[in-house]
Amino acid sequence: MTPTSETGRSRRAGFTLVELLMTVAIIGVAAGAVVLSMPDPRPSVGEDAERFAARLQRAREEAILSNRTMAVEATPGGYAFSAFDGARWSPLREGPFRSERWADGVVAAPVEPPLRLTVDPTGVAEPGRLTLSRDGRSVTVAVDGAGEVSIDG
Repeated sequence: MTPTSETGRSRRAGFTLVELLMTVAIIGVAAGAVVLSMPDPRPSVGEDAERFAARLQRAREEAILSNRTMAVEATPGGYAFSAFDGARWSPLREGPFRSERWADGVVAAPVEPPLRLTVDPTGVAEPGRLTLSRDGRSVTVAVDGAGEVSIDG
């Protein structure tokens, strides 16, 4: 063995600080790309609006079929249905008319005072609009005088 080969070997026995830093940087960039490409686990604001619109449409159908006035009240926390039996309003708690909370981060406007939409037994509704928004995306659910429900956005 020559002294030069031993010296060369001892200098290359490990990794340099630059090599370690580059490895950590590459792993960090790869982990960041994976995290950024993952979808948001929360339902989109559009899905919340579609669910709300479908339940409004179902309430209109129920008003016509059961010959009673139906109402939905939207608040900052969610929405709830009630029915008028000729003397008083009764909250509905079962099936498609149970109260529902907005998904995390969804902001509903206008709900101060709470938005109340009613549908009479002929299907005619009190017109109204509710805008749901989250993370810069907004969707508006509208009910016209004929009771037709539409989604814009």
